[in-house]
Amino acid sequence: MFRRLISTSATWIPLPLRLAMATIFVAHGAQKVFGSFNGPGLQKWTSIPLPFSFMKPTWLWLGAAAFTELIGGILLFLGLFTRLGAFLIACTMVTALAGVHWPNFFMPQGIEYRLALVAICLALLISGGGIASVDLAMSAGRRR
Repeated sequence: MFRRLISTSATWIPLPLRLAMATIFVAHGAQKVFGSFNGPGLQKWTSIPLPFSFMKPTWLWLGAAAFTELIGGILLFLGLFTRLGAFLIACTMVTALAGVHWPNFFMPQGIEYRLALVAICLALLISGGGIASVDLAMSAGRRR
């Protein structure tokens, strides 16, 4: 299971996808967790209304979303457990897409941007971290 999680090919293709996603989600996660970049911070973030009524308690679900964005972005930046980071971010984006931004398609409140982010996550789930990743370094070390 662990080998499948870190397996990746020695290609450069995932690198720009990982770095773009990492930039977006580390920044957004830092806004929500720390209040960086004029963000709300964790206390304000966890007091907004939830997208679905079954998501209780509020602080747990919104806190999980904020930390998922931050930690998932860091994982993608490093290429460490890339598939896990991409999966966590995809789950958060699908929830935002279905619960907050649906049925609008166009920006600023539509699903088009979130849909593109989910597609990038799916590409990273398929490909893994690529050549410049900790995943590749760990999987190469296991082969010796």
